[in-house]
Amino acid sequence: MRIVTKPWGHETIWAECDSYVGKLLHINPDCRLSRQYHKIKEETIMVQSGLLRLEVGREPNVVTYFLKPGETYHVLPLTVHRFCADKDPVVLIEVSTPHLDDVVRISDDYKRLDP
Repeated sequence: MRIVTKPWGHETIWAECDSYVGKLLHINPDCRLSRQYHKIKEETIMVQSGLLRLEVGREPNVVTYFLKPGETYHVLPLTVHRFCADKDPVVLIEVSTPHLDDVVRISDDYKRLDP
């Protein structure tokens, strides 16, 4: 198990093998991940705590969902998405394919855009 510090909080990677990865994403209040997509990586999330604001799609056609604890969402490759915590912290359980570096950032609050 390892912890990866992120500008929006941190990830606890609790399972990692050739076939899959399991993580907990701890998103700090008033923080959000990049608006991003994955070329290969496929992931399913389940909200463990907090209220997740999930944005799906490219601007100006972004659809916003609010997911409560126990609710899930399946993110297919090439799906533009963003995970957000509003006033309270959010913890997500994520299970994905093992392509951890497969991230194409479209916008990012922390200036981590891809060239």
